[in-house]
Amino acid sequence: MAFNIRKIDPIDLQPRKAVGVSLPFSGKAVFNSTFQTKDAIKTNLINYFLTNRGERYLNPDFGNQLQTLLFDNLTKDKVEQIDALIREDLRIFFPKVQPVEVKTVGDADSNTVQFSLKYKINNTNIEDEVVINFLT
Repeated sequence: MAFNIRKIDPIDLQPRKAVGVSLPFSGKAVFNSTFQTKDAIKTNLINYFLTNRGERYLNPDFGNQLQTLLFDNLTKDKVEQIDALIREDLRIFFPKVQPVEVKTVGDADSNTVQFSLKYKINNTNIEDEVVINFLT
């Protein structure tokens, strides 16, 4: 009889130990703590994709070039280039995250681009999605 074993990160077993902070910074004391690895990874992904490469002080390699690509004309080739860039960045900076679906949708009338990433975390049953809206 087969059954699915859920692997839990050891830090998730300590309910009062925070593993990160969530976005946006709007808590009572500015920061809201996250207590599960799933929430910390999601916040880290959002932070990474909203940071341009070279923008982080004393860490110029952190961040991506997603925003520079999003504000060009959105063609099929550009969407494939964005998809490849995201997958490569995830492979390098987030090895535990496995992308399931990467979707980029541009709306010329409202000058917005919506980027969504469905992902799984390796060796767990955790699946989640990050959706980021860019206004041009």
